[in-house]
Amino acid sequence: MLQTDATHSWFAIAVLMLSTSLAYAAPDGSGISDGVVRIAVLGDYGSGRDLGGPGSVTAARLAAADFHNKVLGKPIEIISADHQNKPDVAVGIARQWFDVEHVDAVTDLAVSSVGLAVAGLATQSNRTALVSGAATSDLTGDKCSPVITHWADDTYALSAGLVGELSRRVGKEWFFVAVDYSFGTAMVKDASRAVTDAGGKVVGAVRYPFNTTDFSSFLLAAQNSGAKVVALAGTGADTVNAVKQTHEFGLQQGGQTIVGMLTFISDVHSIGLRDAQGMYIASQYYWDDDDGTRAFAKRFIEIEKREPTKLQAATYAAVRHYLKAIEAGGSDEAKAVNAEMRKLPVDFFGRPAHIRKDGRVVYDLSLYRVKKPDESKYPWDYYQKIAVIPGDKAFRPEGTGGCKLDK
Repeated sequence: MLQTDATHSWFAIAVLMLSTSLAYAAPDGSGISDGVVRIAVLGDYGSGRDLGGPGSVTAARLAAADFHNKVLGKPIEIISADHQNKPDVAVGIARQWFDVEHVDAVTDLAVSSVGLAVAGLATQSNRTALVSGAATSDLTGDKCSPVITHWADDTYALSAGLVGELSRRVGKEWFFVAVDYSFGTAMVKDASRAVTDAGGKVVGAVRYPFNTTDFSSFLLAAQNSGAKVVALAGTGADTVNAVKQTHEFGLQQGGQTIVGMLTFISDVHSIGLRDAQGMYIASQYYWDDDDGTRAFAKRFIEIEKREPTKLQAATYAAVRHYLKAIEAGGSDEAKAVNAEMRKLPVDFFGRPAHIRKDGRVVYDLSLYRVKKPDESKYPWDYYQKIAVIPGDKAFRPEGTGGCKLDK
């Protein structure tokens, strides 16, 4: 009798699980929670507004437009807010979105501390995090989750791939000028290991407060180190100010090469080619690379009147793939749609990419050198491609970052 009751119980559970999975895979749109796919863009509208900000909202809307603003017959809604570069503010906004406004997915999340905090909340709340802004590789390391995918080129790729290539081409003695928060810490850690692995040497590092305007003491330390390569591990206005001041102190004239470890085309635009020329950067997207990148850029510039950054491009690719996975799987439930995202091949502006189990989006990374003013032939013609770093070489090997999805 006890065995019969147990059998009935297991049968009931099996039926419930089957019915639940069928609900999530409903092609008629009944697997869409609240009848709306609601995507929130949480970005930086302050010093980093040109990197993501309103442009990320435009990118998300362009991705929704690819689906005629509906998926499985249900409307797609794009909302947005400014996280002010404050993790506590970001978490407060995201909590309101998840608990009250029924947001299904959040994207952008520029600044690593913000990305980690909101992605953690998304995991607790069973919502999707499409991280296109934060660069820390911890998102696919010990902070990984079945509902997080990482679309930005991360600190490991921007160090291991970039450092290895530049150590061969430019020099083996490195000095780091890094912002003093989680991104800068992760970047210096990953890059230092890459320098050593490439047979080079880290001769020094300094950290500066976020939103620094006077880099004189930090750049003098870099200059006096005698390092062949001075790597700037910062973003936005910090990078713009630092690069301009490298010329004031004559670093390039003294034979040192400047590397922007997380530099955006909007930064180069603000710096100007006179001061930015010769700087090396790595990126997964440059608007003028090929027909695929130019097609998106054409649509974007019609609205924003400037070329898209790699963050904005990553936001477009992330939202587009998310919607494609909802369409294929019939559900916007976080675990279900993320499993579908990992199964589907990624169309990264006409180039193949894929998503690993740990959430890392793997694509080829390119190394660029900023052009001299007389090499630029038309507006925003800023980069010369030097090398392509294959995705399996650029990103940290799966299984080595501490991701444990069964925890």
